[in-house]
Amino acid sequence: MHTPGSVEVAHIFRQHGPEYRKTHPLPVPHLRAMRAIEICRTAELGGHVETCDTCGARRISYNSCRNRHCPKCQFLRKEQWLEARNKDLLPIQYFHVVFTIPDDLNPITLRNPKVMYTILFQAASETLTELGRDPKHLGAKIGFIAILHTWGQNLMDHPHIHCVVTGGGLSPDGQKWISCKKKFFLPVEVMSRLFRGKFLAYFRQRYDSDDLTAPGQLQDHDTFKKFLKDMYSREWVVYCKPPFNGSEGVLRYLGRYTHRIAIGNQRIINMQGDRVSFVWRDYSDGDKNKVMTLKVSEFIRRFLLHVLPPRFVKIRHYGLLGNRNRKSNLLICRKHLQCIYETRDKDMSKSWQELLFRISGVDLTKCPVCDKGTMHRTEVLQPYRCNGPP
Repeated sequence: MHTPGSVEVAHIFRQHGPEYRKTHPLPVPHLRAMRAIEICRTAELGGHVETCDTCGARRISYNSCRNRHCPKCQFLRKEQWLEARNKDLLPIQYFHVVFTIPDDLNPITLRNPKVMYTILFQAASETLTELGRDPKHLGAKIGFIAILHTWGQNLMDHPHIHCVVTGGGLSPDGQKWISCKKKFFLPVEVMSRLFRGKFLAYFRQRYDSDDLTAPGQLQDHDTFKKFLKDMYSREWVVYCKPPFNGSEGVLRYLGRYTHRIAIGNQRIINMQGDRVSFVWRDYSDGDKNKVMTLKVSEFIRRFLLHVLPPRFVKIRHYGLLGNRNRKSNLLICRKHLQCIYETRDKDMSKSWQELLFRISGVDLTKCPVCDKGTMHRTEVLQPYRCNGPP
């Protein structure tokens, strides 16, 4: 387990980041992510001083970097997002569907992350939407949340999309709710082949329009055609897990996946010299937990593989849960499902401190010294400026 004072990604970046940046030319997004993680919750970002109104104890709190790749900045963002999503849940079964691309596409994805991740979202979302709408399968408009992950447990590149899908949807005329079969959503083989066809069609379209930077021999059109033929001949990995255990199961799942990054601090065991050791799960060996030790430079390289393109949206909503018509769609769904929805807006936390207290029981307003007084902000600490990467 990770304990206060043990090794964090920030420690690794602070100690070895300067040398890594000297020897490895990096794009600006990678430099910014590294810098943000290095200075997160330090004097360089400023902060404030709080003082107890009873015993006079003082506490300094430094600001967070709020970078989406920072291991220390995801907890409250995740909880705030989950609180908002709790309002969208229906009293139905939900399914977990995962879309994965073959490893042979990874080198192209690393060179063209924004294009390839966009294709992945397009192919996965259209596959679910079309099959859900098809009368042969469900014949309804479904809703789902799609979450992009780009890594495997060993920190190598492994782009895939997790989807949380409604186990049913509205009829084409919107006059009734159509439920899918109990514990069965859509045939996996059909999903896999439709997803493969859509992905490769978009992939070829982008290649033909020169939107892709192809590596090595794939720049030759004849070689690319052979590569494409090989991709069509393979069975692509798409799987659908059994439905979640009610709405609480959906929220627990979303809490694990939505704001996840390539590796959290709790997985890092130690750093000795130029080596970093961390825990990983080997899915090919019965999901056993193992320890992997890498050179620091390799650890940093693998971590930076998963820095997303600027402003790229990694959590997207589709169908009934699409951002534009979500409220009206859910009202219609609840009417057909004959469920009463009680708004929780009045109970929603007014501040992040109140949210933290409700979910963890930690009251940051109470003095940690005398346990009686209330902490009040008494001083603002301005950021300490120093030279560093942009």
